[in-house]
Amino acid sequence: MKLDIRHVTHYDYSAPLQYALQSLCLTPQANAHQTVLDWSLSAPGQLFAQRDAFGNLGHTWSLRQRVYRGVVRAAGVVRTHASPLLVDDRIPPAFYLRATPLTEAADALAALGREHLDGPVDEARALTLALAVADRIAYEGGKTTTRTSAAEALALGAGVCQDQAHVFIAACRAAGVPARYVSGYFHAPDAPALASHAWADICVDPAARRWLSVDITHRCLMDERHVRLAVGPDYAACSPIRGVREGGGDETMRVTVDIGVLDDAPTPDPRPHPETAVLTAQEP
Repeated sequence: MKLDIRHVTHYDYSAPLQYALQSLCLTPQANAHQTVLDWSLSAPGQLFAQRDAFGNLGHTWSLRQRVYRGVVRAAGVVRTHASPLLVDDRIPPAFYLRATPLTEAADALAALGREHLDGPVDEARALTLALAVADRIAYEGGKTTTRTSAAEALALGAGVCQDQAHVFIAACRAAGVPARYVSGYFHAPDAPALASHAWADICVDPAARRWLSVDITHRCLMDERHVRLAVGPDYAACSPIRGVREGGGDETMRVTVDIGVLDDAPTPDPRPHPETAVLTAQEP
């Protein structure tokens, strides 16, 4: 499937912004699951690229200027191949056995992992655990935040894709199985709110460093509807946008993610964006 992705984040401030620094993890990488045919990224300041220890390609930008609004854009075309099994030799899988503040395994999480990963890890056991997590964590927005831990989400019994991924990861690690967080996009024409998505990788063969990608929210393996952006121990390690600022007063953020399917004709030129992605200075 050839997917056309447009991800735009608008910022508006009630008072002059004095300084901003952001890290963007919004650039998909080629792998067995996907081919990046075209991709562009723009931000209010000059972008500086760097690759982190997990293999993600990130960019940072900073700005020191009295401004009231800004735009960050990521856009491009990605062909997906529906390959849920990936080989990644960057970091030993055992690294992903470490708990993080978002994936600490409380007793209930440990029991969940032991119950469903009681033998050699394969596709069937991974999906069984995913179904159990989806049953325990009803998808419901507004119940959690980006700081909600897996244990807290399990106790609430509700959350979003991030929480379901954290619970799945925590249960895996408690059972001695490496697992990691995946951020990305999901093509769901009937549910555009799910376009910005998260799921998990579980290591099915540590010696060969083979990972199986599992979407807990949709109760399936990663398929042609998914586009991978980044991986890490949890959301905090690979969130799409994070940063700090000084000034600006109250911030209003508007995010739109549009994903369309293209046919197999030659890849079109990138769609023009007449609006320049810069912060606009205004007099107070």
